[in-house]
Amino acid sequence: MSEQSETLFEFPCDFPLKVFGLAQPGFAQAVAEVVVRHVPDFDVATIEMKPSSGGKYLSLTCTFRANSKAQLDALYREVTSHPMVKMVL
Repeated sequence: MSEQSETLFEFPCDFPLKVFGLAQPGFAQAVAEVVVRHVPDFDVATIEMKPSSGGKYLSLTCTFRANSKAQLDALYREVTSHPMVKMVL
């Protein structure tokens, strides 16, 4: 089975990854480091940050050029296993 038939995405494509965690020092940096490990040309300055209404949580949107399902799977596995991350969409 080809990679194309295993996913609805056509690669390469722009992929927005939403990561949620507690608003704490180092959270955005930790997520950026994980993304850069899987997407070396990712520009961390493009991360969109949005605090929750109460300010307890922070949403980060990292939009990058995804090249394969394997790349996305590896990135998703690492970011979801990070102790500072509460949820990933």
